[in-house]
Amino acid sequence: MLIRTRREIPAREITDERLVLRRREFLAGAAGLLLAGCGPPAGAADRPDFGPGHPFRTNEAPTEYEKATGYNNFYEFGTDKEDPARLAGSLRTKPWSVAVEGEVAKPGSVPLEDLLRGLALEERVYRLRCVEAWSMVIPWRGVPLGSVLARLAPTSRAKWVSFETLFDPAQMPGQRTAILEWPYREALRIDEAMHPLTILATGMYGRDLPNQNGAPLRLVVPWKYGFKSIKSIVRIRLQETQPATTWHAEAPSEYGFYANVNPDVDHPRWSQRRERRIGELSRRPTLPFNGYADEVAGLYAGMDLAKHY
Repeated sequence: MLIRTRREIPAREITDERLVLRRREFLAGAAGLLLAGCGPPAGAADRPDFGPGHPFRTNEAPTEYEKATGYNNFYEFGTDKEDPARLAGSLRTKPWSVAVEGEVAKPGSVPLEDLLRGLALEERVYRLRCVEAWSMVIPWRGVPLGSVLARLAPTSRAKWVSFETLFDPAQMPGQRTAILEWPYREALRIDEAMHPLTILATGMYGRDLPNQNGAPLRLVVPWKYGFKSIKSIVRIRLQETQPATTWHAEAPSEYGFYANVNPDVDHPRWSQRRERRIGELSRRPTLPFNGYADEVAGLYAGMDLAKHY
C-alpha cells in the first residue's frame, strides 16, 4: 500500500512542465511543412510556407537533440532531470489506445493510429518554457488537437478538455512513490484546446517521440508553462465543468490552473522575469505568453492574469 507523504520539492525537481487573431489564416494553413522524410500532405502545394517568424515557427536555433531528450521533467520516471532518459526505456508504447469520454458523440477506446488516421502530420517549431526559468526550442511533429476533437463530435456542453497520463507502476517506477497523486492529469478550456497553436505531438526532431519526452502521444501548448503539456496520454475527456489538474491540486498557491507564461507573476520560490535557454549561459527576458501574445492574448480578455495565472 502507498502511504502518501508530502514534502517541499526542491526547485531542481519541479515539474515543467498553460485574441484568436487570423483564425481563418491559421486553420487554412494548419498542415504546414512536414519534417524531412515524412513526405508532403495532399494539397501541400496550395498551403503557405510557414517560414521563420510565423507562430508555427521561430527564428531561434533549436536546442540540441541530446539536451532536449536528456534533461526532462517526467515524474513517472523519477524527479531528477536525468531520470526519465535513464529509466523510460521500460515503457511499452505499442500498441497504444486512448479512452475518449464525456461530452462527445463518439466515446470509446480508440487505437492511437485510428485517432490520428487521415490527419496530416505537421512541423511546429515551438519554444517550451518551464517554471524553473529554463526553456528549450524544439521542432515538434504532430497534429492540431482541434482536428482530433472535431472528429469526436463534442456536444454543446463540452466546455473543458481533460487529459490523463498512463498509470502503470510496473513500467513507470516513479509511480511507485507518493510524490504526486497518480495518474497525472491536465486540462484546457475548450477554446484553448481548439486554438490552432495547440497540438498533439507524436514526434520531435524528425523522429518519433522518445519515451522520456512523452511517447507516443503528448500535448504541446506553447504559450503555457511546460507542465500543461501532459505526456503519454491515455485518456481524453470533454466535460461541462472545470477539471482538477495535478499541479494545481498539489500546490494551488504555486501553480495556477491556466499556467500561462506571465513574467509579472513570480513563483513563490523564484522569479519568472528571466529565463535560461538550455545550452546557453546567459539569461534572457521572459516574454508574455512565451512570445505568443499576438495569437492567444485575446483568449483571456477581461481576465485578471495575476489571479488567473
